[in-house]
Amino acid sequence: MFGSDDGTSRERLLDRLRQRVDDPDVIEAMGAVPREEFVPDSKRSSAYADRPLPIGEGQTISAPHMVAIMAELLDLEPGQEVLEIGTGCGYHAAVTAELVGSDGVYSVEYHESLAREARERLAELGYEDVSIRAGDGHEGWAEHAPYDRAYLTCAAPDFPEAVVEQVRPGGILLGPLGEGHQTLVRATKRDDGTLDREHHGGVRFVRMQGD
Repeated sequence: MFGSDDGTSRERLLDRLRQRVDDPDVIEAMGAVPREEFVPDSKRSSAYADRPLPIGEGQTISAPHMVAIMAELLDLEPGQEVLEIGTGCGYHAAVTAELVGSDGVYSVEYHESLAREARERLAELGYEDVSIRAGDGHEGWAEHAPYDRAYLTCAAPDFPEAVVEQVRPGGILLGPLGEGHQTLVRATKRDDGTLDREHHGGVRFVRMQGD
């Protein structure tokens, strides 16, 4: 799956990720997903650089370290049901699928073209059981709720109300929140529906689209 150059670059990236992420399952998942398959052909030489890359429609593929950090904060385990808001190219969904199983990943993408391309790409790479729909992420995906985990790959003022409702009590939400300065926020949903929040530093993501 990997060329020799990709393999060398991938190993260097994984070495760097081990300095930031403790969970060996997350490192294994990051190594299992061929990031070069998720970037435009013109950017393949930079596929294992630890930085965001443009993927079209004004969107980006997140830097690998951020995907790994988010996966660790979500505490993902096999068999969980996970809602992703912002499919993009499908890279983050593939990493999530490595950790929980493809049939437990449900992803909502605002742009029909990106949703279609991500669906095709994931199927070609063996993640055909990941469910993707085009729509407004603010609405979540009620059909498959409740979810054990939900995360945003785009910045919002706060967790969308519908997404919060679709996470089970005791479940975890994660995302970049804030109008100007963005903070990565991890929240555990209490039994009464309120959120117990933790802040995990400043980040910069593209803005969430939709109403």
